[in-house]
Amino acid sequence: MNDHPPTAGRDSAPAGRAPTLADVLALPVLAAGQPQVVTGVTELGRPVRWVHITELTDPASFLKGGELVLTTGMPLPEDTAGVRRYVDELTEVGAAALVIELVRRYHRPPDALVQACRARGLPLVTLARDVNFLEVTQVVHALILGNQADAMRRTQRIHEAFTALTLRGAGPEDVVRAAAEMSGRTVVLENLAHQALICEPSGSTVEQALGGWEQRSRAAEPGDRTEVGGPEDWLTAPVSYQGERWGRLVMLPADGPAFGPEHVTVLERTAMALTVARLIHSTPWEHTAHRNALRELAEQRHHSAEDLRARCAALGLPTEAGVFLAVLVDPGPGGAGAEPETRMHRELRSAGIPALVGELSPRRLGVLLALRPDQPWRPVAERLSRTALALAPEAIVGVGSEVADLADTARSFREAARVIEATPPGQPLPADRSFHELPDIGLRRLLYALREDTRIQDYTERLLGRLIDHDTRHGTDLLATLGHYLDAAGNKTTAARRGGLSRETLYQRLRMVERLLDTDLESGDRRTELHVALTALRVLRADRGPHSL
Repeated sequence: MNDHPPTAGRDSAPAGRAPTLADVLALPVLAAGQPQVVTGVTELGRPVRWVHITELTDPASFLKGGELVLTTGMPLPEDTAGVRRYVDELTEVGAAALVIELVRRYHRPPDALVQACRARGLPLVTLARDVNFLEVTQVVHALILGNQADAMRRTQRIHEAFTALTLRGAGPEDVVRAAAEMSGRTVVLENLAHQALICEPSGSTVEQALGGWEQRSRAAEPGDRTEVGGPEDWLTAPVSYQGERWGRLVMLPADGPAFGPEHVTVLERTAMALTVARLIHSTPWEHTAHRNALRELAEQRHHSAEDLRARCAALGLPTEAGVFLAVLVDPGPGGAGAEPETRMHRELRSAGIPALVGELSPRRLGVLLALRPDQPWRPVAERLSRTALALAPEAIVGVGSEVADLADTARSFREAARVIEATPPGQPLPADRSFHELPDIGLRRLLYALREDTRIQDYTERLLGRLIDHDTRHGTDLLATLGHYLDAAGNKTTAARRGGLSRETLYQRLRMVERLLDTDLESGDRRTELHVALTALRVLRADRGPHSL
Protein backbone atom coordinates (compact mmCIF):
# COMPACT_ATOMS: atom_id res chain seq x y z
CA MET A 1 0.00 0.00 0.00
CA ASN A 2 1.30 3.48 -0.84
CA ASP A 3 1.23 5.99 2.00
CA HIS A 4 0.89 9.49 0.59
CA PRO A 5 -0.86 11.80 3.02
CA PRO A 6 -2.13 14.90 1.30
CA THR A 7 -0.68 18.32 1.99
CA ALA A 8 -2.23 19.73 5.13
CA GLY A 9 -3.02 23.30 6.03
CA ARG A 10 -5.31 24.35 3.18
CA ASP A 11 -8.99 24.87 3.79
CA SER A 12 -10.14 25.95 0.37
CA ALA A 13 -9.34 25.76 -3.30
CA PRO A 14 -7.92 28.74 -5.18
CA ALA A 15 -10.73 31.15 -6.02
CA GLY A 16 -12.48 30.71 -9.30
CA ARG A 17 -11.94 26.99 -9.93
CA ALA A 18 -13.32 23.68 -8.71
CA PRO A 19 -11.38 22.21 -5.75
CA THR A 20 -9.04 19.39 -6.63
CA LEU A 21 -8.83 16.02 -4.96
CA ALA A 22 -5.75 17.28 -3.08
CA ASP A 23 -7.69 20.36 -1.92
CA VAL A 24 -10.56 18.22 -0.59
CA LEU A 25 -8.34 15.70 1.21
CA ALA A 26 -6.59 18.58 2.96
CA LEU A 27 -9.84 19.89 4.46
CA PRO A 28 -9.90 19.40 8.26
CA VAL A 29 -13.14 17.42 8.05
CA LEU A 30 -11.41 14.76 5.93
CA ALA A 31 -7.90 15.18 7.30
CA ALA A 32 -9.28 14.04 10.67
CA GLY A 33 -9.87 10.60 9.11
CA GLN A 34 -6.12 10.22 8.34
CA PRO A 35 -6.57 9.77 4.57
CA GLN A 36 -4.04 7.74 2.63
CA VAL A 37 -3.82 7.74 -1.17
CA VAL A 38 -3.48 4.09 -2.13
CA THR A 39 -3.69 4.44 -5.93
CA GLY A 40 -3.74 7.38 -8.32
CA VAL A 41 -1.24 9.57 -6.46
CA THR A 42 -0.49 11.33 -9.75
CA GLU A 43 -4.20 12.20 -10.14
CA LEU A 44 -4.53 14.45 -7.10
CA GLY A 45 -5.11 17.42 -9.41
CA ARG A 46 -8.47 16.03 -10.56
CA PRO A 47 -11.29 18.52 -10.00
CA VAL A 48 -14.01 17.51 -7.55
CA ARG A 49 -17.38 18.80 -8.73
CA TRP A 50 -19.60 17.09 -6.16
CA VAL A 51 -19.64 14.58 -3.28
CA HIS A 52 -21.76 11.41 -3.37
CA ILE A 53 -22.35 9.10 -0.40
CA THR A 54 -23.37 5.62 -1.43
CA GLU A 55 -23.87 2.14 -0.05
CA LEU A 56 -25.20 0.79 -3.34
CA THR A 57 -23.58 -1.93 -5.40
CA ASP A 58 -24.14 0.11 -8.58
CA PRO A 59 -23.62 3.78 -7.62
CA ALA A 60 -22.49 4.79 -11.13
CA SER A 61 -26.10 5.09 -12.30
CA PHE A 62 -26.53 8.07 -9.96
CA LEU A 63 -23.34 9.88 -11.00
CA LYS A 64 -22.61 12.44 -13.72
CA GLY A 65 -18.82 12.69 -13.45
CA GLY A 66 -16.39 14.49 -11.20
CA GLU A 67 -17.87 13.15 -7.96
CA LEU A 68 -15.94 12.17 -4.86
CA VAL A 69 -17.56 8.85 -3.93
CA LEU A 70 -17.69 8.13 -0.17
CA THR A 71 -18.45 4.65 1.11
CA THR A 72 -18.02 2.53 4.24
CA GLY A 73 -17.23 -0.44 2.01
CA MET A 74 -20.35 -2.32 3.09
CA PRO A 75 -21.80 -2.73 -0.42
CA LEU A 76 -18.59 -3.87 -2.14
CA PRO A 77 -19.03 -7.22 -3.92
CA GLU A 78 -17.29 -10.22 -2.43
CA ASP A 79 -15.99 -11.60 -5.72
CA THR A 80 -13.11 -10.18 -7.76
CA ALA A 81 -15.21 -9.87 -10.90
CA GLY A 82 -17.83 -7.89 -9.03
CA VAL A 83 -15.18 -5.54 -7.63
CA ARG A 84 -13.76 -4.99 -11.10
CA ARG A 85 -17.21 -4.25 -12.47
CA TYR A 86 -17.83 -1.79 -9.59
CA VAL A 87 -14.55 0.07 -10.36
CA ASP A 88 -15.13 -0.05 -14.13
CA GLU A 89 -18.51 1.63 -13.76
CA LEU A 90 -17.09 4.39 -11.54
CA THR A 91 -14.24 4.96 -13.98
CA GLU A 92 -16.45 5.06 -17.05
CA VAL A 93 -18.81 7.61 -15.53
CA GLY A 94 -15.82 9.81 -14.64
CA ALA A 95 -15.80 9.68 -10.83
CA ALA A 96 -13.05 11.83 -9.33
CA ALA A 97 -12.04 9.27 -6.68
CA LEU A 98 -13.29 6.49 -4.40
CA VAL A 99 -12.93 7.07 -0.65
CA ILE A 100 -13.43 4.02 1.56
CA GLU A 101 -13.65 4.07 5.36
CA LEU A 102 -11.66 1.27 7.06
CA VAL A 103 -13.71 1.13 10.22
CA ARG A 104 -16.71 -1.16 9.84
CA ARG A 105 -16.32 -3.87 7.22
CA TYR A 106 -12.64 -3.54 6.29
CA HIS A 107 -9.51 -2.62 8.22
CA ARG A 108 -7.32 -2.70 5.09
CA PRO A 109 -8.44 -2.21 1.49
CA PRO A 110 -9.18 -5.45 -0.36
CA ASP A 111 -6.42 -6.47 -2.77
CA ALA A 112 -8.95 -6.89 -5.58
CA LEU A 113 -10.12 -3.31 -5.10
CA VAL A 114 -6.57 -1.94 -5.05
CA GLN A 115 -5.65 -3.85 -8.19
CA ALA A 116 -8.82 -2.81 -10.04
CA CYS A 117 -8.37 0.88 -9.13
CA ARG A 118 -4.70 0.81 -10.10
CA ALA A 119 -5.53 -0.86 -13.42
CA ARG A 120 -8.15 1.75 -14.29
CA GLY A 121 -6.26 4.75 -12.88
CA LEU A 122 -8.99 5.53 -10.36
CA PRO A 123 -7.70 7.26 -7.21
CA LEU A 124 -8.43 5.13 -4.14
CA VAL A 125 -8.25 6.84 -0.74
CA THR A 126 -8.66 5.09 2.60
CA LEU A 127 -9.74 6.64 5.90
CA ALA A 128 -8.28 5.04 9.01
CA ARG A 129 -10.69 6.78 11.39
CA ASP A 130 -14.42 7.36 11.42
CA VAL A 131 -15.54 10.48 9.50
CA ASN A 132 -18.96 12.11 9.38
CA PHE A 133 -19.78 11.75 5.67
CA LEU A 134 -22.67 14.18 5.93
CA GLU A 135 -20.38 16.86 7.32
CA VAL A 136 -17.89 16.15 4.52
CA THR A 137 -20.67 16.64 2.00
CA GLN A 138 -21.75 19.94 3.52
CA VAL A 139 -18.23 21.36 3.72
CA VAL A 140 -17.17 20.32 0.23
CA HIS A 141 -20.45 21.41 -1.37
CA ALA A 142 -20.18 24.80 0.34
CA LEU A 143 -16.65 25.11 -1.01
CA ILE A 144 -17.71 24.13 -4.52
CA LEU A 145 -20.70 26.45 -4.56
CA GLY A 146 -18.66 29.28 -3.08
CA ASN A 147 -16.02 28.85 -5.74
CA GLN A 148 -18.68 28.71 -8.43
CA ALA A 149 -20.19 31.96 -7.14
CA ASP A 150 -16.76 33.54 -7.03
CA ALA A 151 -16.05 32.30 -10.56
CA MET A 152 -19.32 33.84 -11.73
CA ARG A 153 -18.39 37.16 -10.14
CA ARG A 154 -14.95 37.07 -11.71
CA THR A 155 -16.45 36.16 -15.08
CA GLN A 156 -18.85 39.07 -14.76
CA ARG A 157 -15.94 41.39 -14.02
CA ILE A 158 -14.14 40.07 -17.09
CA HIS A 159 -17.16 40.74 -19.28
CA GLU A 160 -17.57 44.22 -17.81
CA ALA A 161 -13.89 45.05 -18.33
CA PHE A 162 -13.90 44.03 -21.99
CA THR A 163 -17.22 45.76 -22.58
CA ALA A 164 -15.69 48.97 -21.21
CA LEU A 165 -12.66 48.55 -23.49
CA THR A 166 -14.92 48.09 -26.49
CA LEU A 167 -17.12 51.09 -25.65
CA ARG A 168 -14.15 53.43 -25.39
CA GLY A 169 -12.72 52.19 -28.69
CA ALA A 170 -9.58 50.63 -27.23
CA GLY A 171 -6.88 49.60 -29.67
CA PRO A 172 -5.47 46.08 -29.98
CA GLU A 173 -2.51 46.79 -27.68
CA ASP A 174 -4.85 47.88 -24.89
CA VAL A 175 -7.03 44.82 -25.35
CA VAL A 176 -4.16 42.34 -25.29
CA ARG A 177 -2.58 44.13 -22.33
CA ALA A 178 -5.84 43.82 -20.40
CA ALA A 179 -5.97 40.10 -21.19
CA ALA A 180 -2.47 39.57 -19.82
CA GLU A 181 -3.24 41.55 -16.67
CA MET A 182 -6.52 39.72 -15.98
CA SER A 183 -5.14 36.25 -16.64
CA GLY A 184 -1.67 36.68 -15.19
CA ARG A 185 -0.35 34.92 -18.31
CA THR A 186 1.61 36.05 -21.34
CA VAL A 187 -0.73 36.76 -24.28
CA VAL A 188 0.35 36.97 -27.92
CA LEU A 189 -1.63 38.03 -30.99
CA GLU A 190 -0.34 36.56 -34.24
CA ASN A 191 -1.46 36.70 -37.87
CA LEU A 192 -1.97 33.79 -40.25
CA ALA A 193 1.71 33.97 -41.26
CA HIS A 194 2.65 33.14 -37.65
CA GLN A 195 4.09 36.61 -37.06
CA ALA A 196 3.64 37.86 -33.50
CA LEU A 197 2.04 41.30 -33.87
CA ILE A 198 1.51 42.03 -30.18
CA CYS A 199 3.11 40.42 -27.15
CA GLU A 200 2.23 41.29 -23.57
CA PRO A 201 4.52 39.27 -21.29
CA SER A 202 3.47 38.38 -17.77
CA GLY A 203 6.01 36.76 -15.52
CA SER A 204 8.47 36.38 -18.40
CA THR A 205 10.55 38.45 -20.79
CA VAL A 206 9.74 39.14 -24.42
CA GLU A 207 12.71 36.96 -25.37
CA GLN A 208 11.33 34.02 -23.35
CA ALA A 209 7.86 34.51 -24.83
CA LEU A 210 8.81 35.04 -28.47
CA GLY A 211 12.08 33.15 -28.91
CA GLY A 212 11.79 30.93 -32.01
CA TRP A 213 8.18 32.05 -32.34
CA GLU A 214 7.34 31.00 -35.89
CA GLN A 215 8.66 27.46 -35.47
CA ARG A 216 6.89 27.04 -32.13
CA SER A 217 3.66 28.50 -33.50
CA ARG A 218 3.61 26.23 -36.53
CA ALA A 219 4.00 23.22 -34.22
CA ALA A 220 0.74 24.20 -32.49
CA GLU A 221 -1.91 23.60 -35.14
CA PRO A 222 -4.61 26.28 -35.17
CA GLY A 223 -8.13 25.14 -34.35
CA ASP A 224 -11.60 26.53 -34.90
CA ARG A 225 -12.35 26.99 -31.21
CA THR A 226 -10.67 27.88 -27.94
CA GLU A 227 -8.58 24.91 -26.85
CA VAL A 228 -5.33 23.76 -25.25
CA GLY A 229 -2.92 22.03 -27.59
CA GLY A 230 0.49 21.81 -29.20
CA PRO A 231 3.79 20.67 -27.74
CA GLU A 232 3.77 23.48 -25.17
CA ASP A 233 0.08 23.21 -24.20
CA TRP A 234 -0.83 26.68 -25.46
CA LEU A 235 -4.34 27.96 -24.89
CA THR A 236 -5.40 29.38 -28.25
CA ALA A 237 -8.45 31.11 -29.69
CA PRO A 238 -9.11 32.10 -33.32
CA VAL A 239 -9.63 35.78 -34.14
CA SER A 240 -11.97 36.60 -37.02
CA TYR A 241 -12.78 39.66 -39.09
CA GLN A 242 -15.80 39.95 -41.38
CA GLY A 243 -16.47 36.23 -41.06
CA GLU A 244 -12.95 35.08 -41.89
CA ARG A 245 -10.20 34.03 -39.56
CA TRP A 246 -7.20 36.35 -39.84
CA GLY A 247 -5.20 35.52 -36.74
CA ARG A 248 -4.92 33.72 -33.45
CA LEU A 249 -4.61 34.58 -29.77
CA VAL A 250 -2.16 32.55 -27.73
CA MET A 251 -2.01 32.38 -23.95
CA LEU A 252 1.21 30.79 -22.79
CA PRO A 253 1.28 28.39 -19.84
CA ALA A 254 3.06 29.33 -16.62
CA ASP A 255 4.22 27.67 -13.45
CA GLY A 256 1.28 26.83 -11.22
CA PRO A 257 -2.28 25.70 -11.96
CA ALA A 258 -3.25 24.66 -15.48
CA PHE A 259 -5.58 26.75 -17.58
CA GLY A 260 -9.10 26.95 -16.18
CA PRO A 261 -12.49 28.23 -17.32
CA GLU A 262 -11.54 31.77 -16.36
CA HIS A 263 -8.58 31.75 -18.75
CA VAL A 264 -10.84 30.51 -21.51
CA THR A 265 -13.32 33.32 -20.79
CA VAL A 266 -10.55 35.94 -20.89
CA LEU A 267 -9.18 34.68 -24.20
CA GLU A 268 -12.59 34.41 -25.85
CA ARG A 269 -13.60 37.91 -24.71
CA THR A 270 -10.24 39.19 -25.95
CA ALA A 271 -10.93 37.69 -29.38
CA MET A 272 -14.36 39.34 -29.46
CA ALA A 273 -12.95 42.72 -28.40
CA LEU A 274 -10.24 42.48 -31.07
CA THR A 275 -12.86 41.80 -33.75
CA VAL A 276 -14.67 44.99 -32.76
CA ALA A 277 -11.40 46.92 -32.49
CA ARG A 278 -10.51 45.91 -36.02
CA LEU A 279 -13.75 47.44 -37.25
CA ILE A 280 -12.93 50.69 -35.44
CA HIS A 281 -9.22 50.91 -36.22
CA SER A 282 -8.87 50.57 -39.96
CA THR A 283 -5.05 50.58 -40.09
CA PRO A 284 -3.78 47.04 -40.80
CA TRP A 285 -2.45 45.67 -37.54
CA GLU A 286 0.67 44.38 -39.23
CA HIS A 287 1.45 48.05 -39.95
CA THR A 288 0.75 48.95 -36.34
CA ALA A 289 3.09 46.18 -35.14
CA HIS A 290 5.82 47.47 -37.46
CA ARG A 291 5.32 51.04 -36.20
CA ASN A 292 5.62 49.99 -32.58
CA ALA A 293 8.75 47.95 -33.24
CA LEU A 294 10.33 50.81 -35.22
CA ARG A 295 9.62 53.31 -32.47
CA GLU A 296 11.21 51.00 -29.92
CA LEU A 297 14.26 50.74 -32.17
CA ALA A 298 14.55 54.42 -33.03
CA GLU A 299 13.89 55.64 -29.47
CA GLN A 300 15.74 52.77 -27.76
CA ARG A 301 12.73 51.92 -25.62
CA HIS A 302 13.39 48.18 -25.49
CA HIS A 303 14.26 46.49 -22.19
CA SER A 304 17.16 44.51 -23.61
CA ALA A 305 18.85 43.64 -26.89
CA GLU A 306 17.57 40.08 -26.52
CA ASP A 307 13.95 41.25 -26.17
CA LEU A 308 14.41 43.48 -29.21
CA ARG A 309 15.73 40.68 -31.39
CA ALA A 310 12.98 38.31 -30.28
CA ARG A 311 10.23 40.87 -31.04
CA CYS A 312 11.64 41.75 -34.48
CA ALA A 313 12.29 38.10 -35.39
CA ALA A 314 8.69 37.28 -34.44
CA LEU A 315 7.62 39.90 -37.01
CA GLY A 316 9.61 38.11 -39.71
CA LEU A 317 12.73 40.31 -39.71
CA PRO A 318 16.07 38.46 -39.87
CA THR A 319 18.07 39.61 -36.86
CA GLU A 320 21.39 37.79 -37.28
CA ALA A 321 24.23 37.73 -39.83
CA GLY A 322 23.16 40.78 -41.80
CA VAL A 323 23.32 44.55 -41.97
CA PHE A 324 20.61 47.05 -41.11
CA LEU A 325 19.88 50.44 -42.64
CA ALA A 326 17.42 53.14 -41.60
CA VAL A 327 15.55 55.15 -44.22
CA LEU A 328 13.31 58.08 -43.26
CA VAL A 329 10.77 59.77 -45.50
CA ASP A 330 9.30 63.23 -44.90
CA PRO A 331 6.42 63.33 -47.42
CA GLY A 332 6.07 67.10 -47.18
CA PRO A 333 2.75 68.94 -46.83
CA GLY A 334 -0.06 66.68 -45.68
CA GLY A 335 2.01 64.28 -43.61
CA ALA A 336 2.78 60.63 -44.17
CA GLY A 337 -0.66 59.00 -44.32
CA ALA A 338 -1.45 55.41 -45.14
CA GLU A 339 -0.71 55.31 -48.88
CA PRO A 340 3.11 55.78 -48.75
CA GLU A 341 3.32 53.23 -45.95
CA THR A 342 1.27 50.70 -47.91
CA ARG A 343 3.26 51.30 -51.08
CA MET A 344 6.55 50.87 -49.23
CA HIS A 345 5.34 47.55 -47.81
CA ARG A 346 4.35 46.44 -51.30
CA GLU A 347 7.62 47.53 -52.91
CA LEU A 348 9.75 45.73 -50.35
CA ARG A 349 7.65 42.55 -50.51
CA SER A 350 7.88 42.49 -54.30
CA ALA A 351 11.65 42.94 -54.07
CA GLY A 352 11.89 40.17 -51.46
CA ILE A 353 13.66 42.44 -48.97
CA PRO A 354 12.84 41.91 -45.27
CA ALA A 355 12.01 45.22 -43.61
CA LEU A 356 9.94 46.99 -41.02
CA VAL A 357 7.88 49.91 -42.34
CA GLY A 358 5.89 52.29 -40.18
CA GLU A 359 4.89 55.84 -39.41
CA LEU A 360 7.18 57.20 -36.71
CA SER A 361 5.24 60.46 -36.47
CA PRO A 362 2.48 62.21 -38.46
CA ARG A 363 5.15 63.73 -40.71
CA ARG A 364 7.72 60.97 -40.89
CA LEU A 365 7.76 57.45 -42.28
CA GLY A 366 10.44 55.02 -41.16
CA VAL A 367 11.89 51.96 -42.86
CA LEU A 368 14.41 49.51 -41.41
CA LEU A 369 16.02 47.34 -44.07
CA ALA A 370 17.55 43.97 -43.18
CA LEU A 371 20.09 43.15 -45.89
CA ARG A 372 22.56 40.38 -46.52
CA PRO A 373 26.18 41.39 -45.83
CA ASP A 374 26.99 41.18 -49.55
CA GLN A 375 23.84 42.99 -50.70
CA PRO A 376 24.33 46.60 -51.91
CA TRP A 377 21.97 48.98 -50.15
CA ARG A 378 21.98 51.91 -52.58
CA PRO A 379 19.72 50.29 -55.22
CA VAL A 380 17.19 49.45 -52.49
CA ALA A 381 17.28 52.97 -51.06
CA GLU A 382 16.92 54.40 -54.58
CA ARG A 383 13.88 52.23 -55.24
CA LEU A 384 12.23 53.33 -52.00
CA SER A 385 13.06 56.97 -52.65
CA ARG A 386 11.57 56.94 -56.13
CA THR A 387 8.44 55.30 -54.77
CA ALA A 388 8.11 58.08 -52.18
CA LEU A 389 8.72 60.82 -54.77
CA ALA A 390 6.15 59.31 -57.12
CA LEU A 391 3.55 59.64 -54.36
CA ALA A 392 4.74 62.99 -52.99
CA PRO A 393 7.06 65.01 -55.29
CA GLU A 394 8.08 67.25 -52.38
CA ALA A 395 9.14 64.30 -50.23
CA ILE A 396 12.59 64.26 -48.63
CA VAL A 397 14.29 60.90 -48.16
CA GLY A 398 17.16 60.59 -45.68
CA VAL A 399 19.35 57.52 -45.29
CA GLY A 400 21.52 56.62 -42.30
CA SER A 401 24.62 54.44 -42.32
CA GLU A 402 24.77 50.67 -42.19
CA VAL A 403 25.04 48.89 -38.82
CA ALA A 404 25.84 45.26 -38.16
CA ASP A 405 23.85 44.82 -34.94
CA LEU A 406 20.09 45.31 -34.62
CA ALA A 407 20.61 46.97 -31.24
CA ASP A 408 22.66 49.71 -32.96
CA THR A 409 19.98 50.71 -35.44
CA ALA A 410 19.08 53.74 -33.30
CA ARG A 411 22.31 55.30 -34.59
CA SER A 412 21.28 54.76 -38.20
CA PHE A 413 17.87 56.31 -37.42
CA ARG A 414 19.53 59.31 -35.74
CA GLU A 415 21.74 59.88 -38.77
CA ALA A 416 18.80 59.65 -41.17
CA ALA A 417 16.87 62.10 -38.97
CA ARG A 418 19.79 64.56 -39.07
CA VAL A 419 19.79 64.34 -42.84
CA ILE A 420 16.06 65.10 -42.97
CA GLU A 421 16.41 67.98 -40.49
CA ALA A 422 19.29 69.48 -42.49
CA THR A 423 17.46 69.34 -45.84
CA PRO A 424 15.34 72.40 -46.64
CA PRO A 425 12.21 71.94 -48.76
CA GLY A 426 13.09 72.24 -52.42
CA GLN A 427 16.73 71.25 -51.81
CA PRO A 428 18.11 69.98 -55.15
CA LEU A 429 18.74 66.26 -55.28
CA PRO A 430 22.26 64.94 -55.77
CA ALA A 431 23.04 64.23 -59.41
CA ASP A 432 23.49 60.50 -58.90
CA ARG A 433 20.53 59.66 -56.65
CA SER A 434 17.14 60.71 -55.34
CA PHE A 435 17.89 60.50 -51.60
CA HIS A 436 20.10 62.41 -49.17
CA GLU A 437 22.75 61.09 -46.77
CA LEU A 438 25.15 62.45 -44.15
CA PRO A 439 28.01 63.43 -46.51
CA ASP A 440 25.57 65.82 -48.25
CA ILE A 441 25.36 68.03 -45.17
CA GLY A 442 27.58 71.10 -45.57
CA LEU A 443 27.71 74.29 -43.53
CA ARG A 444 24.49 75.79 -44.88
CA ARG A 445 22.49 72.60 -44.29
CA LEU A 446 24.02 72.16 -40.84
CA LEU A 447 22.95 75.68 -39.92
CA TYR A 448 19.53 74.99 -41.38
CA ALA A 449 19.18 72.04 -39.03
CA LEU A 450 20.19 74.28 -36.10
CA ARG A 451 18.12 77.29 -37.16
CA GLU A 452 15.80 77.10 -34.13
CA ASP A 453 18.68 77.01 -31.67
CA THR A 454 18.74 80.38 -29.87
CA ARG A 455 22.55 80.22 -29.69
CA ILE A 456 22.73 80.36 -33.48
CA GLN A 457 20.26 83.23 -33.54
CA ASP A 458 22.20 85.10 -30.83
CA TYR A 459 25.51 84.54 -32.61
CA THR A 460 24.11 85.92 -35.84
CA GLU A 461 22.67 88.98 -34.16
CA ARG A 462 25.87 89.75 -32.23
CA LEU A 463 28.04 89.68 -35.34
CA LEU A 464 25.70 91.29 -37.88
CA GLY A 465 23.03 93.15 -35.90
CA ARG A 466 24.61 96.61 -36.14
CA LEU A 467 25.12 96.26 -39.89
CA ILE A 468 21.49 95.19 -40.41
CA ASP A 469 20.27 98.14 -38.27
CA HIS A 470 22.34 100.58 -40.32
CA ASP A 471 20.95 99.27 -43.62
CA THR A 472 17.41 99.54 -42.22
CA ARG A 473 17.81 103.13 -40.99
CA HIS A 474 19.74 104.50 -43.96
CA GLY A 475 18.46 102.39 -46.83
CA THR A 476 21.92 101.07 -47.64
CA ASP A 477 22.85 97.55 -48.69
CA LEU A 478 26.12 97.03 -46.85
CA LEU A 479 25.04 93.52 -45.81
CA ALA A 480 24.81 92.53 -49.49
CA THR A 481 28.25 94.01 -50.17
CA LEU A 482 29.71 92.07 -47.25
CA GLY A 483 28.07 88.93 -48.64
CA HIS A 484 29.65 89.39 -52.06
CA TYR A 485 33.03 89.93 -50.43
CA LEU A 486 32.83 86.87 -48.16
CA ASP A 487 31.42 84.64 -50.90
CA ALA A 488 34.42 85.66 -53.04
CA ALA A 489 36.76 84.51 -50.25
CA GLY A 490 38.08 88.08 -49.83
CA ASN A 491 38.73 88.68 -53.54
CA LYS A 492 37.72 92.33 -53.99
CA THR A 493 37.74 92.27 -57.77
CA THR A 494 35.31 89.36 -57.87
CA ALA A 495 33.18 90.95 -55.14
CA ALA A 496 32.95 94.24 -57.04
CA ARG A 497 31.91 92.47 -60.21
CA ARG A 498 29.24 90.40 -58.41
CA GLY A 499 27.85 93.52 -56.75
CA GLY A 500 27.99 95.65 -59.91
CA LEU A 501 30.24 98.14 -58.13
CA SER A 502 33.42 99.98 -58.94
CA ARG A 503 36.47 98.95 -56.96
CA GLU A 504 36.58 102.35 -55.21
CA THR A 505 32.93 102.10 -54.17
CA LEU A 506 33.55 98.58 -52.89
CA TYR A 507 36.53 99.75 -50.84
CA GLN A 508 34.48 102.55 -49.30
CA ARG A 509 31.67 100.20 -48.36
CA LEU A 510 34.01 97.61 -46.86
CA ARG A 511 35.68 100.32 -44.73
CA MET A 512 32.19 101.33 -43.55
CA VAL A 513 31.45 97.70 -42.69
CA GLU A 514 34.70 97.39 -40.71
CA ARG A 515 33.89 100.57 -38.76
CA LEU A 516 30.31 99.51 -37.97
CA LEU A 517 31.31 95.98 -36.92
CA ASP A 518 34.60 97.03 -35.29
CA THR A 519 36.45 94.32 -37.15
CA ASP A 520 39.31 93.72 -39.57
CA LEU A 521 38.16 92.11 -42.83
CA GLU A 522 41.75 91.23 -43.69
CA SER A 523 41.73 88.71 -40.83
CA GLY A 524 40.96 85.19 -42.02
CA ASP A 525 39.44 84.26 -38.66
CA ARG A 526 37.14 87.29 -38.67
CA ARG A 527 36.06 86.61 -42.26
CA THR A 528 35.26 82.98 -41.29
CA GLU A 529 33.20 84.10 -38.29
CA LEU A 530 31.28 86.61 -40.38
CA HIS A 531 30.74 84.14 -43.18
CA VAL A 532 29.21 81.61 -40.77
CA ALA A 533 26.98 84.33 -39.29
CA LEU A 534 25.92 85.53 -42.74
CA THR A 535 25.15 81.96 -43.85
CA ALA A 536 23.07 81.46 -40.71
CA LEU A 537 21.22 84.73 -41.41
CA ARG A 538 20.42 83.61 -44.94
CA VAL A 539 19.11 80.31 -43.58
CA LEU A 540 16.99 82.07 -40.96
CA ARG A 541 15.54 84.49 -43.50
CA ALA A 542 14.91 81.77 -46.06
CA ASP A 543 13.04 79.78 -43.44
CA ARG A 544 10.62 82.69 -43.01
CA GLY A 545 9.65 82.60 -46.67
CA PRO A 546 11.00 83.27 -50.14
CA HIS A 547 10.49 87.05 -49.85
CA SER A 548 12.52 87.50 -46.68
CA LEU A 549 15.94 87.86 -48.32
